[in-house]
Amino acid sequence: MKLDEQECREEVQQLGEEELAFYLSHVPLWHIRDGFLRRRFSFPTYSATMAFVNAVAMLADAQDHHPELHVGFGTVEVCWNTHSVKGISENDFICAAKVEGLPGD
Repeated sequence: MKLDEQECREEVQQLGEEELAFYLSHVPLWHIRDGFLRRRFSFPTYSATMAFVNAVAMLADAQDHHPELHVGFGTVEVCWNTHSVKGISENDFICAAKVEGLPGD
């Protein structure tokens, strides 16, 4: 089963360095900085940017796991972490993989 086919789990824990490296190999366009799993997306128009933001919001609500979104004209940075474990969990990678399946960029 691929990451984007998995559902977020109720019991989560912060991932260690080896686990982070393993999961990063499954979402190669993402990186870790300042305690967040991040990726910047680019769009040709503001309306395309906002359509992507709305798609991420719907996905996040369905997963009950919500990222920080930094929105600019033609760009969105999606930043995942799990506040309850004060770090990055498997759920963050599952949601990142699901974002990869959204139209855009």
